[in-house]
Amino acid sequence: MLRSVAVLALDRVATFELGVLAEVFGTDRTADGFPDYRFHVCSPDGAPVRTSSGFHLTPHADLGPIEEADLVAVPAHQPGTVVPATVLAALRRAADRGAYVFSVCSGAFVLGEAGLLDGRECTTHWRYVDELQRRHPTARVRCNSLYVQDGRLLTSAGTAAGIDACLHLVRQEHGSATATRLARRMVVPPHRDGGQAQYVEAPIPRTPEAPTLEPLLEWLMGHLDHPVTVDELAARAEMSPRTFARRFRAETGTTPHDWLTNQRVLLARRLLEETGLSVEAVADRAGFGDSAALRHHFARRVGATPHTYRATFRERVEA
Repeated sequence: MLRSVAVLALDRVATFELGVLAEVFGTDRTADGFPDYRFHVCSPDGAPVRTSSGFHLTPHADLGPIEEADLVAVPAHQPGTVVPATVLAALRRAADRGAYVFSVCSGAFVLGEAGLLDGRECTTHWRYVDELQRRHPTARVRCNSLYVQDGRLLTSAGTAAGIDACLHLVRQEHGSATATRLARRMVVPPHRDGGQAQYVEAPIPRTPEAPTLEPLLEWLMGHLDHPVTVDELAARAEMSPRTFARRFRAETGTTPHDWLTNQRVLLARRLLEETGLSVEAVADRAGFGDSAALRHHFARRVGATPHTYRATFRERVEA
């Protein structure tokens, strides 16, 4: 169970990305039923560090909390930041003992310097993916992901993608209901589909002939148990199937089928966590039709069968 978090702050640490970690893991919301974390911001010697915005911040401690934290997080730093050997050694020890090691945006370069990206899947801000791959040629850099988890290694793309990755970790450790409540509290989506390409490519202008798909997406969220086809969705959006497919990818970064499948898997996770419904009933409620389809898509996106996921989540809750 995730109980303690140590955040590494080096010179010119990015203020927003550090703030994201503090907002998710360093804000006391126990009165509202949220998990309680021991949260420390650490610098190499415990001394104040300069932020990317020019002001200085005083950390809680030196590198000591990193030695015992369940999660060690590295916010964004300039790719050329000099990382002390003591920091690199502390990160390697954290990874070796099985802690989560998590970078936000260009913080991936710090993990790379520690050798933690070698042979692993990872990501960073789209501006830096080529440079990260050049510096660490054995890393498997995924250029269009909002975040990537490879075992206990978690890396995210720029800025707001750090929120996505944090909520993913909360969902994984504490369940979908907690992650969704936290997202609502932070006024952010509990889950975003698509990848970084939707933020790199120029958006298609909104015109009377191609209105936003938001009303359709809201309708779909309330009808996930209904079987629908792309042609039916295109007709509801008053577009041709080809125009609808282009518009959908432009606005969500993914295909209608993939978006719908992801939302159904998220619903299935909540039902497995919060109800005693059979797997067959969960499959029906989530719109998969039968348990075989649910198991197929659930395993591909979650990495576990519905039965294993339910048992694991209950063990975490009871712990």
